[in-house]
Amino acid sequence: MVVAIAALAILVPVLLIRFARPLVRHHVARTAAQRVVPAAELPPVEPVAFQDLDPDDARAFNASVPFVDGPNPAARPFKLGGDPIQRTRAIDCMAAAVLYEAGDDPVGQRAVAQVVINRVRHPAFPKTICGVVFQGAERTTGCQFTFTCDGALVHHKWLDAQWTRARETATAALTGAVFKPVGYATHYHTDWVVPYWQSSLDKIAAVNTHLFFRWTGWWGTPPAFNRHVSNDEPIIAQLAAYSDAHRDEPSIVATEALYVDPVAAATPLPTELASDDGSFLLTLDAKKITPDGFAQLATRTCGDRAYCKVMGWSDKAKTPAALPLQPTQIAALSFSYLRDRARGYDKALWNCTEFKRADVSQCMKQQVYLPAQRGADGFKLETVPGAVRAPFPSATPPEGLIGVRRKAEVAPVAKPTPEGQ
Repeated sequence: MVVAIAALAILVPVLLIRFARPLVRHHVARTAAQRVVPAAELPPVEPVAFQDLDPDDARAFNASVPFVDGPNPAARPFKLGGDPIQRTRAIDCMAAAVLYEAGDDPVGQRAVAQVVINRVRHPAFPKTICGVVFQGAERTTGCQFTFTCDGALVHHKWLDAQWTRARETATAALTGAVFKPVGYATHYHTDWVVPYWQSSLDKIAAVNTHLFFRWTGWWGTPPAFNRHVSNDEPIIAQLAAYSDAHRDEPSIVATEALYVDPVAAATPLPTELASDDGSFLLTLDAKKITPDGFAQLATRTCGDRAYCKVMGWSDKAKTPAALPLQPTQIAALSFSYLRDRARGYDKALWNCTEFKRADVSQCMKQQVYLPAQRGADGFKLETVPGAVRAPFPSATPPEGLIGVRRKAEVAPVAKPTPEGQ
């Protein structure tokens, strides 16, 4: 009996040690004493460095940090200046930031874009969009946006459609769109990490898995965001593969960015016609979307389709539900867009009697549709006020191309035949 008890006393602990679950070491986040930087002293911008915490420990710590009390005012709208090349550089830098930081998520992208704009307005950061995004990119660690120094631009590529959506978000943010929930936040991080700078800032918002912070005291208030932003956007060599504007010697002639309307960038896309692939009929809210925004919405709608046609009416009552269009529906058309890459065609046209355009080549041709008058001897086209007889087109335009002059519909005239035939 004594021997058996002694054996169990030895065997049981050995088995417990052998088969017990491994111990999990829990790290505790180290918080530094919070210091409010006075208005006379510019707050330091610390490189991004993270505490050694497991993701679960980091989430637990982040959840324990309360949101700051008090108001969280929305930032003022921001409108980018500069020439076309400078604007293109800024848009492409912003697009890279929102896509690599938030992925193909429109809400997360808008939040990241707002932080970039808040930084460029704050005297503690660089004074250009590209300067803010690529601050510290020359270092292998400690850059402000990790994708700029961890090789992500080289190792991970995005689809063209995803880049297009990111550029839309970037342009909307740089032409007046404001993402109100993050206010004047200048910092953010995901909830599974804890950066060392976190304890010196006020936690003000959460968007998906990202937490947003602003400086304490005066430096986090609206008056602090008063710096004059420079339009002299630098060339970023890392973006040369993605952007012609960021090559050493741009060979392109920059044009105005197509995406200029923040409302059009956020408008839900219409549904493709079931009976006609690549065709879309929609009602345009001219009170909310600018005429240039019609083109933006059309290109968003078409996505990466090689062939696509979008037709829009400003009057919902006149918007048809199916093709083909009736003459009265064509006459009421406000905007059309046709893309046919196989023929090298990509053009937007406006009804210039409704929306004035500086470039007349963007105007639809005026069209007159008259009903057939069979047996009406007295009918003449010339009797219609303002009507002009258009020459018969030598070739039929591509299907869906609106704005090409069409001949008036008139009753056919029988050709005289030789007597006896």
